[in-house]
Amino acid sequence: MKSTIVTLTLLFAVYTYSFSQDLVYRPKNPAFGGDTFNYQWLLSSAESQNTLTEDTDPNADSRSQLERFTENLNNQLLSQISRTLFNEQFGQNGLTEGTFSFGTLFVEIFPSGEGLVINILDTNTGDQSQVIIPN
Repeated sequence: MKSTIVTLTLLFAVYTYSFSQDLVYRPKNPAFGGDTFNYQWLLSSAESQNTLTEDTDPNADSRSQLERFTENLNNQLLSQISRTLFNEQFGQNGLTEGTFSFGTLFVEIFPSGEGLVINILDTNTGDQSQVIIPN
């Protein structure tokens, strides 16, 4: 009799314990279906954690229209001069193998397994640069 009572008590305990609620996911972010009242809280939380600042150039807005026009004109003139020098040095066919000198710049052009390699050396400062044009 004692074992029957213990068995019934255990079955009753297991039976009542097995009833539970379904787990339901409720998103917090209103962009994903959450409560719209969470928007301000999420926004203020994100802004308080943001450590990034905008890098603004103080000289960008201080230039006048005349200064911008002058700079643009200078850039166009320098571009035209460099195009003319390029055509005089390399002709209409473009880059050819060899070594060339432009003032203090020493340029070496040669083919390699990676493509056309252009080594540029500034003889005044010793600065070097390499450009590889893939095949």
